[in-house]
Amino acid sequence: MSTRSRLRQALFDSALAVGVAVSGCVAGTHYPPGDWATFGVGAYLLTCLTALPLALRRAYPMASLTGCCLGYSLYLTAGYQPSLNWWAVIIALVSLAAGRELRASAAGALVAAVTIVQSGFAGHLGPLLALTQALLVPVVCLLFGQGQRKLSLRNAELKRLTEALAHEQREKARRAVLDERIRIARELHDVVAHHMSVISVQAGLAEYVFTSDPLTARSALSTIGGASREALQDLRRLLTVLRVDMEAHDDSAAPLGPLPELSRVGELAQRLEAAGLAVEIQTTGVPRRLDPGLEVCAYRVLQEALTNVVKHAESAQVSVHIAYQEDQLSILVRDDGGTGKPAIASPGRGHGLIGMRERVRICGGRLSTGPLSEGGFEVHLSLPTSSAPLEDA
Repeated sequence: MSTRSRLRQALFDSALAVGVAVSGCVAGTHYPPGDWATFGVGAYLLTCLTALPLALRRAYPMASLTGCCLGYSLYLTAGYQPSLNWWAVIIALVSLAAGRELRASAAGALVAAVTIVQSGFAGHLGPLLALTQALLVPVVCLLFGQGQRKLSLRNAELKRLTEALAHEQREKARRAVLDERIRIARELHDVVAHHMSVISVQAGLAEYVFTSDPLTARSALSTIGGASREALQDLRRLLTVLRVDMEAHDDSAAPLGPLPELSRVGELAQRLEAAGLAVEIQTTGVPRRLDPGLEVCAYRVLQEALTNVVKHAESAQVSVHIAYQEDQLSILVRDDGGTGKPAIASPGRGHGLIGMRERVRICGGRLSTGPLSEGGFEVHLSLPTSSAPLEDA
C-alpha cells in the first residue's frame, strides 16, 4: 500500500474517532439523565476515552477494541446513561473481524460481549434481553467483519492476478518484438551477403578487364560503389535491430537464398487465391528496384497483410495498390471482410501487427492499420526510398 493510501486511511480513522466522540458528547448532553448521573466533565472525558481508540482500529485492532471496551465500561461504572458510546465498541469489533482471522476475532468478541452485558444492565434491560443482546450483537459483528475480510482478500488476489497478467502480456509483446528482430536480422544478413557477392563479382570483373576494357571496368567500379553504399545502409539497420538486450543467443546459421521482392507479389497472390482469396493488384508509377532491405520490408508487410486476411476473412475480396512515387513507396491493402470466418485453420500467435510495425519502424517508414466503416480491414504502408529505375539496374 502506498504512503498516500495509508495517510488517507489514517485521516479517515481519526475523523471517525472524533466524530463518534462528538456524537457521544452531544447525545449525552441532550439525553434526559433520569436515574443516571448528570453528564458533566467526567462524562465528556470518558466519552472521548471510549471513542478515540478507533483512530488505531486498522493498525492495532485488538488494542483499539480493548480501549473502547475499557472506556465504555468506566463510563457505565461511573453511572452515566448509555449513549452513542455503544457504537464505538461495535465499530472496533467489526474492524477487528475484518482485519484478523476468526480465532483472533473471537477473543475480542468475548471482551465486547462482557461490555455489552454491562451496558444492558446499565440501561435497565431484563437479564434475558441483556444476555441475548450480548450474544447476538458480537455474532453479527463477526459475520459482517469476516465478510469484509474475505472480500478484501479476494480483491487483493484479483489485483495480484491482474498485475501478473499485465506483466505476462508485456513480456509476450516484448518477446514478440525480439523474435521479430531476430527474423529481420537474418533477412538483413541475406541482404548484406547479397551486396557483398555483387561487390566480389564486380571487383573480379574490373580486375580482369582493367587494361583491356576500361569502360567495363569503370562500370563495374560504379556498381561496386553503389552496392557498398547500400550495404552500409543495411548494416546500420542490422546494428539497430541487434541493439537490444537478448536473454538467449541463437547460434543457428541464417540460410542464404533469394531475397523477397515486390516483383514476386504476383506469385504470392496466386498462392493465396488457392486459399479462397480474390486478390486484385494495381501498380501506379514507374516500378523500380528498391534497396534490398526496403524490398524485403515491403514484401513481408504485404505478405503479412494478405495472410491476415486469409486467417480472419473467408472468401474475401482484396485490393492491393502499389504506388511508386518519386521519394517513397506506398502500399494499400484493403479487404471487404468476406464472411468473417477464417478460410484456413491457422492458430497463429497474434503478433503479426507487432512484427509489421517493427519492420517499418526500422526502415523509417509509417504503417497504419484499422477496420473500415463499411466492413473489412485496411493496411497502409509508406516507405521512404532512394533507388534507381528497374531498367537501369
